[in-house]
Amino acid sequence: MEMTDNRGVIAGIGAALMDLLLQESEDFLKKAEIQKGGMKLVENDVIDQVLQNTPVQPVLVPGGSACNTVIGVSKLGGQARFIGKCGEDEYGSIFEDDLKKNQVEPLLFKSSSPTGRVLSIITPDAQRSLLTFLGASSETEPDDISVACFKDATIVHLEGYLIFNGDLMMTALKHAKKVGALISLDLASFTVVEEFHDMFERIVHDFVDIIIANEDEARAFTGYADEHKAIKALAEKAGTAVLKVGKRGSYIAGTGNIIKIESVGSGGAIDTTGAGDLWASGFLFGLLNEYPLEKCGKLASACGYEVCQVMGADIPEKGWQRIKGILE
Repeated sequence: MEMTDNRGVIAGIGAALMDLLLQESEDFLKKAEIQKGGMKLVENDVIDQVLQNTPVQPVLVPGGSACNTVIGVSKLGGQARFIGKCGEDEYGSIFEDDLKKNQVEPLLFKSSSPTGRVLSIITPDAQRSLLTFLGASSETEPDDISVACFKDATIVHLEGYLIFNGDLMMTALKHAKKVGALISLDLASFTVVEEFHDMFERIVHDFVDIIIANEDEARAFTGYADEHKAIKALAEKAGTAVLKVGKRGSYIAGTGNIIKIESVGSGGAIDTTGAGDLWASGFLFGLLNEYPLEKCGKLASACGYEVCQVMGADIPEKGWQRIKGILE
């Protein structure tokens, strides 16, 4: 089913990464001294060392938070663009080919450094813990980014991980505002929010129109563990705020109202990789097409549910057909 009421491009900017998906035990995480549910930046050889301690072969798929989101937008029928940097290597070629296959416009800068990769360790409870080697993805320079990168963009979506390159993030935000785009920010990881709390505060205050967070990220950002207090605090900081509360659904705040969105589906999660990213796909696609917030949330929840039923962030076609049924 092709959607024909698109009003512009959703452009995502972030890390061009290959995901290595590894199903392992809680004990494996402890022995490797990896914080469950967190994200840690590492050198390339650290990932290899961890992999040497498991007989399990990881599944290799293109990834990166903003990349996953814009691919989801394209699958829904929207116009999507991804901006990032990858290596001139096999991983980089796979990454670019995957964007084109999914009808996402690739705006990829190239580097002689290796393409970045993420070891995503998935425990039996479907929780994921990440070791990230940024590689070429961290080498995008502020000078690489111009206003032209955001041509025709109605929404520019940034992953919170981009804050590791603060100058780049600020340049992207300023150029996106110049074209009149709405700025969407996914806080990405509670560990990142804790490390860069003050900078996130300034960015959200000065630039962000749409803020997306899960419970841990919202607590790190607002200081509130209570979900009602957290969503109110998020709403005070951005025009539209989202708080995702896992199996219990989500809260959306906008135009002075707070809407509770129930979760969809009854199956247990196989893998939560990409759950938040694909949730954002549905939500931003809905906003782009001026759907009511409740419908945006329902579409987002369906995307988040379907991606949890598979390994990795690639929803199969049958899943997309179920999601698109919401739009009919």
